[in-house]
Amino acid sequence: MFVADTFRGVAAAALALLVVFSSTLNVTAAEPTPPKAAPRTYTVTSPFGKREDPWYWLRDDERKNPEMIAYLEAENAYLNAVMAPHRALEQKIYDEIIARLKQDDASVPQRRNGYWYYSRFETGKQYPIHARRKATLEAPEEILIDGNERARGHDFYELAALQVTVDGKWAAIAEDTVGRRQYDVRIKNLRTGEFLPQVLTNVEPYLAWTNDGHTLVYIRKDPQTLLGNKVYRHGRGSDVATDALVYELDDDSFYLSVAKSKSDRFIFIAAQSTVSSEYRYADAGAAQLEFRVAIPRERDHEYQLEDLGDQFIIRTNWQAKNFRIVAAPIAAVSDRSKWQDVIAHRSDAFIGSFEAFKDHLAVSERAGGLAKMRVRSWDGKRNLLIDAADPAYVMGLGNNSEQDTSLLRYTYSSPTTPSTTWDYDMTSGARKLLKQEPVLGGFDAKNYVAEFRFATARDGTRIPVTLFYRRGTPLDGTAPVYQYAYGSYGFSTEPSFRSPILSLVDRGFVYAIAHIRGGQEMGREWYEKGKLLHKKNTFTDFVDVTRYLVAEKIADPRRVFAMGGSAGGLLMGAISNMAPDDYKALVAHVPFVDVISTMLDESIPLTTNEFDEWGNPGKDRAAHDYMLSYSPYDQVTAQKYPAMLVTSGLWDSQVQYWEPTKWVAKLRSLKTDRNPLLLRTNMEAGHGGKSGRFERYREIAEEYAFILWQANE
Repeated sequence: MFVADTFRGVAAAALALLVVFSSTLNVTAAEPTPPKAAPRTYTVTSPFGKREDPWYWLRDDERKNPEMIAYLEAENAYLNAVMAPHRALEQKIYDEIIARLKQDDASVPQRRNGYWYYSRFETGKQYPIHARRKATLEAPEEILIDGNERARGHDFYELAALQVTVDGKWAAIAEDTVGRRQYDVRIKNLRTGEFLPQVLTNVEPYLAWTNDGHTLVYIRKDPQTLLGNKVYRHGRGSDVATDALVYELDDDSFYLSVAKSKSDRFIFIAAQSTVSSEYRYADAGAAQLEFRVAIPRERDHEYQLEDLGDQFIIRTNWQAKNFRIVAAPIAAVSDRSKWQDVIAHRSDAFIGSFEAFKDHLAVSERAGGLAKMRVRSWDGKRNLLIDAADPAYVMGLGNNSEQDTSLLRYTYSSPTTPSTTWDYDMTSGARKLLKQEPVLGGFDAKNYVAEFRFATARDGTRIPVTLFYRRGTPLDGTAPVYQYAYGSYGFSTEPSFRSPILSLVDRGFVYAIAHIRGGQEMGREWYEKGKLLHKKNTFTDFVDVTRYLVAEKIADPRRVFAMGGSAGGLLMGAISNMAPDDYKALVAHVPFVDVISTMLDESIPLTTNEFDEWGNPGKDRAAHDYMLSYSPYDQVTAQKYPAMLVTSGLWDSQVQYWEPTKWVAKLRSLKTDRNPLLLRTNMEAGHGGKSGRFERYREIAEEYAFILWQANE
């Protein structure tokens, strides 16, 4: 693996290598000169035509090309030079964000197999400590994993999974110290504190123990595509080379996961594509793991299941566009004539995740653009939505690790209400507040206002919009607006509490969330109208929300700012080409902007899984031409663009670093304005940016300092 030492090794050569740029970085001049990567001839071929890509040379799958590294370092140096006058403001914002945190905070404990599990932070430390107490919360603390100790010596650290055996004696953990989501799994003896010498490498962070604690089920990744495609079982303490293959995925458009059922009765292998699901299940207590298919996969049928007694409870979209919940005998789960509706399909409500309890069913339900919580007794006598007080809010299922209980744990949040954890008695209706995330620094919810409105898109569709601002902010067309959206994969952007945004809102900004098509806020149709050959709805919805905010005098038309990340970064790239005059500045985090080239290359992680989201430009001419018509990298032209801050991670496995890098290089070559264009590449991290709770806030502080600089220019 290419590590930090390599960067130091090329540092001496970096100045010489800058000759590949058409203009070098001049950090001593009054105005720093941006680096420009020299174009080189390269042709990208496809069945539907050829495209020239003069900056293709910036791609290096090994992350070792000295010229490429030098260019990224030059861009980082340019950003540092440009932002130098604003570092005091950045530090002030960072200090504000940190001051709102309770540094020695802890999660709400959850009970599982006789232990109370929780995580906690210690003041000044970056990573959580995972711990438990036996039987009661007054018992002595047992530390399972101290993330600060595990992170020592690493520039990046992520603990992605921690699974404990039923008897509580062993734990398996999945860790990443690069940021590329290629996890190493280690097994720890919780009685002695020692780790076994065996390490499972390049695996997914999905783990499941058999009930006797002797066998761990896990997924290995393909070393090239990083697709988790093979399920193995590992005998605790045995040679990894002897691990037996349990299941191999035969379709690379699917993702694999493994999980233990809440009852501990089954281990599940779940295969999920954009449009289809398939579950396999095996008795977790049997001497041999024999997996059976629950419901065979078929296109356009998605389902999830959980066992309860002698039944499977199934969330399914079979004959139910917005999903429904059915019950079926385990022995005849694939026989749909045996399915019985528990919660029937509704055209006005989308059924999300669920929890099956002994006497009740809890369902996350989305209606009117908001996530709600429904509780239903199995006899049907009790069927209700839990109350919410705010105009914009989100409810979600919390940690519910036991079935034989009447207590439902759920979370609640709104733009003005910090994340709150409740226990709700599904029999009596009584609620108990367990915790509200503390917000220090004098925060008072009464000082803020949240609204939930609808903007009209150009095709007449009503788009939900959440607004959040400080009470007293003038809504007369003079307030700057920071607008956010995602709008892909059916992922709904929730109007939840975000303490960092207070640093903008307290300075007079209105924060707006555009719940655009491509998400699932308004049901399955909302998603389907924002994908494939309808993808442009995502972009035009966002622009139309901006124009609504201006028309309603919520936004100063000269100070509208927007931010999005990953597929939301695609959104930023698209609107920069389509509506550059509507925005003063854009922030694009790890943006997916080279759509055609990426989707033509099946060696890149995620490509084959994404065909049903974006289209297959190598086999479908209509998809190819449509994707090309909005691909941000391909659509860059000689025009004025907003100021931009673009971020990337060298080790990103979701959106490869070269996408934002090439995009910035092309923008530098063609754009006709003098607005700042900044690229920050994190040389030690991947898709999620730097690890550690404080380091993440450093990046947010830089983002906000950039926005405030542009707002006050």
